[in-house]
Amino acid sequence: MYDLLIRGADVLQIDGETARVLPGHDIAIRDGRIAAVAPAISPGLADDLINAGGMLALPGLVNAHTHAAMGLFRGVAEDVPIDVWFNQRIWPMETNLTDEDIYWGTLLGIAEMIEAGVTCFADHYFAMDEVARAVDESGVRALLAWAVFSGPDEERQLQRTLAFAERWQGAADGRIRTCLGPHSPYTCTPAFLARVAQAARAASLGIHIHLSETAEQVAQSLAIHGKTPVALVRDAGLFAVPSLAAHVAHPTADDSAIMAAHGVAVAACPKTEMKLGVGVTPVVDLMRAGVDVGMGSDGAASNNSYDILEAARLIALLEKHSRRDATVLPVGAALSLATSGGARCLGLGGAVGALREGLQADIALLRLDSPHMQPSHDIPAALLYSACPSDADTVIVAGRVLMRGRQLLTIDKDRVLREVIARAGRLTQRRAGEQMATYPAAE
Repeated sequence: MYDLLIRGADVLQIDGETARVLPGHDIAIRDGRIAAVAPAISPGLADDLINAGGMLALPGLVNAHTHAAMGLFRGVAEDVPIDVWFNQRIWPMETNLTDEDIYWGTLLGIAEMIEAGVTCFADHYFAMDEVARAVDESGVRALLAWAVFSGPDEERQLQRTLAFAERWQGAADGRIRTCLGPHSPYTCTPAFLARVAQAARAASLGIHIHLSETAEQVAQSLAIHGKTPVALVRDAGLFAVPSLAAHVAHPTADDSAIMAAHGVAVAACPKTEMKLGVGVTPVVDLMRAGVDVGMGSDGAASNNSYDILEAARLIALLEKHSRRDATVLPVGAALSLATSGGARCLGLGGAVGALREGLQADIALLRLDSPHMQPSHDIPAALLYSACPSDADTVIVAGRVLMRGRQLLTIDKDRVLREVIARAGRLTQRRAGEQMATYPAAE
């Protein structure tokens, strides 16, 4: 017997750079995993049925780098450079956050992600117990890191995040995993990075960090430390454990070789990188160097949405445009960045990111009957270049249905919206001299 049977879906299969569809197939789910994918499975064998005729079944999308609660600051820092974005807008406003604010902000972000077909995300923020609570209640899958900075209380911060990581590692029936989150080499000293690396090794935890977001950061690191941010972090010992680096928009050839040699994964966030004018992750170059790459949204304060298909679309278009080569990053390769590539970045390769027997049943069903999706000459291409978040009809994580017929089943969206709106005015207040950290001025 099966717990759930998805009937008659067109099933997306990605193999390397090739994407194809198995037309009119059934997907059987048992104990949270995909038990079978076949042309016809008897409906009498299942406790529950989803008729998915006219829909595309795809692996749940993976958001490889985000700050889900930052949707609370959507639209407050538009058309400003990155130093103003941090020092005059976001980091002053974030001092207003309470734990409950972060809980409701995270639920807002998770609701948006589910409605866009995202089933798993890597989050790097504050008050992570509240983020974990939101993940647990909503039913999604996540890799969680509590951001830490250098300063007089850095050891207290580190001990707090270690306690959090131990508390939540493997929680929510294994849907929650944890790692350490030193913010970046420009907010953490080399000595503190080395201390975090030591703690990560001792606790068998990975690392999630921002690296080489701007050319100025790389130049400053070379001027101050005599090495790039990637080399600095390597020398601090962080790459001795599984590491996820966000952005890496300005790697040198040596940086790419270092990351490939140490198995460092990179989360590209093209919309944020373009919007802030800081340069975009060279995805194809990194992939050719042997680096695993996934797609991230970053926070909605810089990205404005959590649409991972949009991120994959942007990267595909940017790579084709910048190289003047329409054959670069074909449909299958671009879609893999949002699925199996993201899964590998989060250490979930072979567990999620594909629709095949034995993997976790993290599945999104997208409707194909909208005008922008027809005619269906090439369904994978339509998914990459035409699909919208509103096309997502049903979302399943570990065999549990989180959204069905566009109705969220694990989140009270109306209450989330009321809570967020009630907090919005207070959260945007700024007080002189109060901010989470300081973004270094350009030399």
